[in-house]
Amino acid sequence: MRRSMPLLAFSLLALGVALPSGHAQTPPAAKQKQGRPPLGIEKVADDLFVIIGNGGNVGVLVTDEGVVLVDDKFEQDYEGIIAQVKTITDKAVKYVINTHHHSDHSGGNTRFIEVAEIISHKNARANITDAKQSGAPTSMKPARITFTDETSVFLGGKEVRARYFGRGHTNGDVIVYFPAQRVIHTGDLMAGVTPLIDYSGGGSIVEWSKTIDAAMAALDFDKVIPGHGVVTNRAGLQTYRDNVVKMRTAIAAMIKQGKRQEEVRAFLSAQYPTVYSSPNSPHNQKSLPGFMTELK
Repeated sequence: MRRSMPLLAFSLLALGVALPSGHAQTPPAAKQKQGRPPLGIEKVADDLFVIIGNGGNVGVLVTDEGVVLVDDKFEQDYEGIIAQVKTITDKAVKYVINTHHHSDHSGGNTRFIEVAEIISHKNARANITDAKQSGAPTSMKPARITFTDETSVFLGGKEVRARYFGRGHTNGDVIVYFPAQRVIHTGDLMAGVTPLIDYSGGGSIVEWSKTIDAAMAALDFDKVIPGHGVVTNRAGLQTYRDNVVKMRTAIAAMIKQGKRQEEVRAFLSAQYPTVYSSPNSPHNQKSLPGFMTELK
């Protein structure tokens, strides 16, 4: 079981060397054509697990009264998620907390809403109802319960807390906190080698670091379940945050020097080839044009 990202990996990131990314932002239609990687499950704490594979990482808290999930991947992953849950408990899924509106994290709502209660930030619900994600399935279902700043689920004597600290990947990102386990699930505020900033969904590279800083100051945690990629720790999140700020500072300097978007893309491609080398990648289509405007 991989409990944290190896030190070597963080050293490479600090040097600007990209690692293979688990950041699954492939448009849904293309994702289905490629086929679905098998799902797996890993233990994070005594009663807390993460389901990995296709789509975003799914947090799984097991209690005597049922299961709380954080995110539910794509709609077509419903059976796979249920199968993985059954390998650790015979209890039913009672709640799903969405970290944000993208279909690789909230697409499973379409099926889970029939058997569980779905909870999200109010902006994440609005982003689904307003179809803010291009290419997302029209069948997507928004949460029936929303909140503005903070909410908690209490089940089987255990608490799961969801908090909104501000914009970042989107305008509806929440960090889910497991206080007894000292673990957080960041959604795509931390994902792959560098976060995708979805400007059409209200994201911001400037506000992103403020959001991460606020969460790290407010929450007492040791481990981090990212939206995509391996489970890491507080130091790993801090390193990730610092690297993104360095990237943002470099991009802002290039823009002030009059560099064109293609020149900035070439710089980012050298730093993060797995996500910026293809002109048609989501990072180039969604993040880069927003950087050019926001960082002027």
